[in-house]
Amino acid sequence: MTPSLRIEPLVLPSSTDSPAAKDFLEFSELSDALILETWGNLDLAAPREARLESWRDDDYKQLQFYFVRVDGRMVARSSIGLPQAENLHVALVRADVLNEFSGSKIGQTLLLHAEEIAARLGRTTLQSYTEHPASLDSHGPGTLRPATGVGGVPADSRGVTFALAAGYTLEQITQFSALDLPVPDGTLDALERKARPIAGNRYDLLAWTDHCPDEYVDQLAVLMSRMSTDTPAAELHFDPQVWDAARVRHVEDEWKQSGLESLVSVARHKPSGELAAYSVLQHSGSKPWVAVQEDTLVARPHRGNRLGMLVKILNLRRLEAERPSVERILTFNAAENEHMLAINVALGFRPAGCSGEWQRRG
Repeated sequence: MTPSLRIEPLVLPSSTDSPAAKDFLEFSELSDALILETWGNLDLAAPREARLESWRDDDYKQLQFYFVRVDGRMVARSSIGLPQAENLHVALVRADVLNEFSGSKIGQTLLLHAEEIAARLGRTTLQSYTEHPASLDSHGPGTLRPATGVGGVPADSRGVTFALAAGYTLEQITQFSALDLPVPDGTLDALERKARPIAGNRYDLLAWTDHCPDEYVDQLAVLMSRMSTDTPAAELHFDPQVWDAARVRHVEDEWKQSGLESLVSVARHKPSGELAAYSVLQHSGSKPWVAVQEDTLVARPHRGNRLGMLVKILNLRRLEAERPSVERILTFNAAENEHMLAINVALGFRPAGCSGEWQRRG
């Protein structure tokens, strides 16, 4: 470690207006500055109240954050994510440095520090990600392709060379897409007219905000469990997640306390009464111009019935009607998830960048 470099832990305050919040607020400002350097806007920045709530430890995760100051100014950060319910062999590590301090070895020192902590805690699989605002021709020159062979990242970008030098392998590309609102008149109607006959009268569409009705919470837990088994993960080493009603209620409470409004739509299979698909669209009053398309999943036995399209259309209609301030929706999908990407393209989503998913196994 560089002798003059001091790595300090971030201690989370009780609230953003607490006298002890000074470091957290500066850390949040640094996080925003790093997002601006990468993306040129704050669409992907979480409000500081949401950060504070989501960064607290709970039964399912532990998070550690560290920072480095230069001449009294916070210029770099690192994070260590430690799953607690499953994936007990995994640590999610990341180090970020402001552009003007690139080449100072601060990032390398922070990453080594995070890796050492993960190793002491028995985490043998390290995972991370890099962000890239421009989509690439995955077969073009200067592109590093992942093990899946789908998509790519610029081989000479700072994050990519940093990850490679640290011994990480590019396992997967996640496509970042954006949809400008409002959706052109007639688009959703036309898509729904095509999808409805395929689903037939075998499915009901239902919706709620923030809190799943008690009668469906156990079934929603089953679908949320399948997000870890039924979506593409390449060679990223994950254990299946186990969700129950208590875990659903926990994440709903966390979303709400973070200032997020969650629009949830589901498809219910009428003959069996089971939930066959769900989609979550989230919005924050602190960022009225943007919403984020989170999970969408169709259970394997119900695929091929256009349920993914139908639940997304339902949520889009609700968002446009209830939150007219939203100018665009952001979403992330595995680059090899051709079916979900095709739905997004049909809805009008456009490529807006990607992230590289990296792994190093001990």
